[in-house]
Amino acid sequence: MRSAALRIILILILFGTFLSTRTFAQEPKLNVVTTAVPFLRISPDARAGSMGELSVATDADASSAYFNLGKVPFNKSVGGVNVTYTPWLKKLVNDVYLASLAGFYKLDDNSSVSAAFRYFSLGSIQLTDAFGNNLNSVNPKEYGFDLGYSRKLSDRMGLGVGLRYIYSNLAQGVSGYKAGTSVAGDIGLYYNGQSEAGQGWSFGGSLTNLGAKIGYSNNADEKDYIPANIALGTTYTRVFDESNKISFGVDLNKLMVPTPPQFHDPTTSEDTVALQKYRSRSVISSWFTSFADAPGGFSEELKEFQIASGFEYTYNNQFAVRAGYFYENKYKGNRQYFTTGVGIKYNVFELNFSYLVPSGSGVSQNPLSNTLRFSLVFNFENTTEE
Repeated sequence: MRSAALRIILILILFGTFLSTRTFAQEPKLNVVTTAVPFLRISPDARAGSMGELSVATDADASSAYFNLGKVPFNKSVGGVNVTYTPWLKKLVNDVYLASLAGFYKLDDNSSVSAAFRYFSLGSIQLTDAFGNNLNSVNPKEYGFDLGYSRKLSDRMGLGVGLRYIYSNLAQGVSGYKAGTSVAGDIGLYYNGQSEAGQGWSFGGSLTNLGAKIGYSNNADEKDYIPANIALGTTYTRVFDESNKISFGVDLNKLMVPTPPQFHDPTTSEDTVALQKYRSRSVISSWFTSFADAPGGFSEELKEFQIASGFEYTYNNQFAVRAGYFYENKYKGNRQYFTTGVGIKYNVFELNFSYLVPSGSGVSQNPLSNTLRFSLVFNFENTTEE
């Protein structure tokens, strides 16, 4: 069984987040903010994935429920469905993936409902006993199911709220551990400042994964924070003529969970007290104190912001070329990469593809290099708003 646990830990560490603070910092400046269920931080859409994860204030589409529920009523179709498949950490393993399904439907010109489902599989793992003899195979998995309601507050502003059920069974088949569950909520606000021609600025903000801690044992003191996040973004669209337009924008993201204390010797009473204080902080308190708890003060707190930037060129509303860049400070996870992708639309169908450009080489190569995402979108017939 030890081999199964090691594989799970390896995958999560390479993803950049781990279940809790059970590991201790070896480099004084390295202090990654960690959470449980990190699959909720993987972008489940190829369009956003091709623009460096830019998503908060981009034009509304069938995947808006993932990123900003306030955008949903601004879709030009009466309804739509997005199916995405993402092979994950392909450089290291060949059976880990994220599959997602999202959809929306307009109840009228001002209100919409949405639903989404994310399924993260860690592949097949062979369990063994202490002597190396094979036992049974297991398939650790996690998933999240969302329901949302969104409404236009005016012709230009939208607000959305949603609920999410989270299930995480990482230690399947391992004695002493159980599946973890949690419930969380999302809030999204969107302002569309574009002209009738579709040119201008849009702004968005969202609070996601605001929910209870999650645990994998019966010990209440070992529950971990889920990835509560605040995102603010803006996107500008320039329309050149009826066939050509370009959009570009930037998002800022920050996890609303405590920054773990920097441990030096876990056997000391000082570090033990610091760990207990970190774990005992209430969820609601952690949302607010997470903006001022980084060791080192304000300059260290700024390092916890992630930047997503990207652009999209669209021709004749049928063909799109996209690129972007995602930045995370090297002491806070060090996810830094370029992305690119294309989109093709025909009638009510749309196919999007994204590619994470390789970076680094040899042992220092980014384990996310060559990550692919594929999205198939089906839009219902257009409304009279278009």
